[in-house]
Amino acid sequence: MGEQIQLTSAFDGFVLGAYHAKPQEPRRGGLLLVQEIFGVNADIRRMADGFAADGYEVIAPQLFDRIERDIDLRPGPESRDRAITCMKATPSDQVLGDLRAALAALKAPVFVVGYCFGGSMAWLAATRIEGLSAAACFYGRLIIDHMDEQPLCPTQLHFGKTDHSIPLEEAERVAEAHPELQTFFYDAGHGFHREGNAADADAAKLGKLRTLQLFHKTAGKAEMGG
Repeated sequence: MGEQIQLTSAFDGFVLGAYHAKPQEPRRGGLLLVQEIFGVNADIRRMADGFAADGYEVIAPQLFDRIERDIDLRPGPESRDRAITCMKATPSDQVLGDLRAALAALKAPVFVVGYCFGGSMAWLAATRIEGLSAAACFYGRLIIDHMDEQPLCPTQLHFGKTDHSIPLEEAERVAEAHPELQTFFYDAGHGFHREGNAADADAAKLGKLRTLQLFHKTAGKAEMGG
């Protein structure tokens, strides 16, 4: 189980909440876990606890706190409109300022992983924030709009082949624009890494494995000064 902490955003000095999960030993590094559009909810907290069990000190900033404190929505049609409203009211520069505050609270090496809205923000973090060791970006639709940007750290992209919010041909365009990156396609839809999606359990397991392999590899290079 994690704990609640506070961060002071590098964007505007706003004090936001965050979920902080401490790692098992040995510590492998720090991790910024960027939420879906549903807030830092039970799914995100479980993901954070899972990465902590893998040896990472995880901070998941509550990126919608300026709108309403501690937003915790259950994924589904009944909460989707509220979630989309929150996302649209949260500019990317503000998110990056919040993530910079989380980065400053962690010891190197620090990685970033994000899902859905968070996948897009993880991509922008990889291309705009110095000091990250690696990034894993899951089904972020806005990656398409920013595919001309170049990551500053080793980066993975993860897309579902049947994701209705990100047409496969658009995701393939991103892969073609960045042949130097690891881009993976799964027989799954949007949100396949979210707990409870039993039909996509194999894709979620493989995506997590590939993410950890990237983090382990880049952490080793950092230790060797590479």
